[in-house]
Amino acid sequence: MQLTIRGLSKTYPNGVRALENVSLTIPLGMYGLLGPNGAGKSTLMRTLATLQDADSGEATLGDIDVLNQKDEVRKRLGYLPQDFGVYPRISAYDMLDHIALLKGIVRSSERKQVVDAILQRVNLWDHRKKALSGYSGGMRQRFGIAQALLGEPRLIIVDEPTAGLDPGERNRFYNLLSEIGENVIVILSTHIVDDVKELCTNMAVIHQGRVLLSGDPQRCIDDMQGRVWRKSVPKSEIATYEQQFRVLSSKLIGGRPLLHIYSALDPGDGFQPVEPDLEDVFFAAINGPATPEGEPLQ
Repeated sequence: MQLTIRGLSKTYPNGVRALENVSLTIPLGMYGLLGPNGAGKSTLMRTLATLQDADSGEATLGDIDVLNQKDEVRKRLGYLPQDFGVYPRISAYDMLDHIALLKGIVRSSERKQVVDAILQRVNLWDHRKKALSGYSGGMRQRFGIAQALLGEPRLIIVDEPTAGLDPGERNRFYNLLSEIGENVIVILSTHIVDDVKELCTNMAVIHQGRVLLSGDPQRCIDDMQGRVWRKSVPKSEIATYEQQFRVLSSKLIGGRPLLHIYSALDPGDGFQPVEPDLEDVFFAAINGPATPEGEPLQ
């Protein structure tokens, strides 16, 4: 099974064009949708999750028409939005039991078996009777994945799942998502490059509603070999360098900016070659056309 998206477009009533002719092929496994805030990621996720309509285009999950067979999609869908509400005074167990009932698991003995297994899987069994209001951020995210897993979905969509998590919880969440992604389609929508680098075997970069780049993250990195250069510069000279070179990023290291630039040729001027990473790929994709010193990223 794969998810195929063709020519998906969406413009909101206020004139904001959130999606512009988006086309992607998403196979089984972890698929990263990487983009800055406001890039159109959440609009695409909500559309695929049948929560809003597109203006044009099509999407199919196997032989299911995602845009027109919404009930069929929902039977196979697990969804963890960026912000999800819960009844704060209800325990995790009771909430999952209720959601399982809504998903069609009618027999109480079957529901108990399913809910018990999912709580064990997301490591919340010891906290199953605790009110959701008392959960930490990481526990809430694990609960979110638990409810998304009910009903044995074939497509799981998670929107900005690790924002606000501490490193320990983030690693636990990585491990859980990786395990889930072995047998189903998992779309991970995020602006955090490390999420995609750690988890995904396929990815796309989306910006201003358009897909700028897609493919294997490591292959995208390999394609930039020999084209990324760095130099430490005074803060006062950043604007000058931005006019002369295609600056990918600027990080403060010891109070001094460290520039990464993209250039197919040795830029000279004290720049040193550096091994590219996925962050360089991301910034190269969203920062527009190359300067004369470089060339466009394919």
